Amino acid sequence: MCSNDWWSNNLPEGEPMSPLEDLVNRLRKSGIPLENEVAEAMQHVFIGSFTDHELDGFWHDRPVPFLITQNDAAKTISAPHMIATLLHHLELGTGQHVLLIGAKGGYLAALIDYIVGKDGMVTVLEPHPEVLYHTEERLEFHDSKGLIRVLPVGSLEDNDEVTRGVDRVLITGAVKEIPLTVAGMVEEGGFVLGPFGGPIQQNLLKRERQGDDWLDTELGNVVFGPMDLSEAERDPLDPQSLADHIEDALNIIVEMVEIDNETIERIEELVYSLRGMPADIPPLNEDATEDDLVEHPVFELLMAEMEWLQPMWPLFGQLLAIDIESPADWDDDQPPMVGGHEDLVP
Repeated sequence: MCSNDWWSNNLPEGEPMSPLEDLVNRLRKSGIPLENEVAEAMQHVFIGSFTDHELDGFWHDRPVPFLITQNDAAKTISAPHMIATLLHHLELGTGQHVLLIGAKGGYLAALIDYIVGKDGMVTVLEPHPEVLYHTEERLEFHDSKGLIRVLPVGSLEDNDEVTRGVDRVLITGAVKEIPLTVAGMVEEGGFVLGPFGGPIQQNLLKRERQGDDWLDTELGNVVFGPMDLSEAERDPLDPQSLADHIEDALNIIVEMVEIDNETIERIEELVYSLRGMPADIPPLNEDATEDDLVEHPVFELLMAEMEWLQPMWPLFGQLLAIDIESPADWDDDQPPMVGGHEDLVP
């Protein structure tokens, strides 16, 4: 574990700012909403306690990995500007019960715990076993103010684990809908905050419960990795994953450039064909030859459509390799492009 001894902001007069102080100043200067209680939480919760990876990227407002899985998928703690944005929109208060879906290594849970205080409660749900173990291990050594629980997703079905209604839900990976089990836990007037959409781009939504209805507030476009890390571990030629990505890319492209209806229909037919492929197509391994690639059913399908698809493919390629600048990663004489978030999607 990393020592927090140097983490104090009580620096002697004339000493240079700590990396955190410098980061906070940059975030505020770039217009990121950063409440005092969030900045205070970041001062007391050292990110190095939740990852063994280098922190330089984090100090420059980039996501930092906390785990590389056995299948070489990277799981990250979000960039500081996105953490500040999420905590701002959560509207946290003392004594609240916050449900965090997607552990982010335990760092977000520790920040939320500091803000909701000794009477508050943080329940972390994590679908991936490796991430679950990492989070339990790191939070075991964290000096929390209130109660922090780390649970597998299936535990929601156990009534003994659901002893208190939820005031806030934060989803930290891309999803399409609120899980029904989670929706039933949210108290009247409480809300769910998360990235809703496809694998390439999502809309950050605040979904507030009002009786049997949900009131949506759109908070801007974001780019998060999938909620379920197993999706990031899929083979690049997995037909279902490729169909999801092409469909999401098409929705973005039609808003950017004019495409004739025939091409749109052909892309939609390609997506339909990919989704109709068998689910048990063997993935290509590291030893696959060029012949193995050429004979792969998904590759064969793409090649058969390439005559009309080729002019569109560069656009799809750009969208599948999105890289958005972080707003606090800049010098005073080089203002940033504000407004994006990358989550190191593998």
